[in-house]
Amino acid sequence: MITSIASAILYVSDQQAALEFYRDVLGFDVVRDAEMGEESRWLELRPSGAQTSIVLAAAAAFGKQPGEGAYLTFAADDVAATVEQLRARGASTSDVTREPWGTYATVEAPDGHMLQFNERPQN
Repeated sequence: MITSIASAILYVSDQQAALEFYRDVLGFDVVRDAEMGEESRWLELRPSGAQTSIVLAAAAAFGKQPGEGAYLTFAADDVAATVEQLRARGASTSDVTREPWGTYATVEAPDGHMLQFNERPQN
C-alpha cells in the first residue's frame, strides 16, 4: 500500500553544483550520496525532518535536459523570513506574494528550476 511520496527527481547538468545549492543555500540534509554508475550518482536530499526528498539526477545519464522534471513547492513557516534568509545566502528570489490560499515566493535554482515555497493560512 502506498503511504507517502518518497521523492521527486530533478534533472541537473552538474550534480555537485546542485548539491551545493540545495545543501548550502536551502539548508537541506543529504539523505544519500551513492554511486549509480559511470555517469551519475544517487544524490538525495530533503529539508530537515521532512519525509519527502528530492533526487538530483544527472540529466545526460538519463537522456534528459537540465531543468526538465518536477515543479516543486516546499512548505515554509514564514515566507518573508525565508526570503530574507535565502537572499543573505546569495539566492535570487521573488518578492513575497499574498493570496487568499496562502503566501508564497519563488527561488531560482541551478539549471532553470524555479522552486516555490509557501505558507498556508491556519484553519
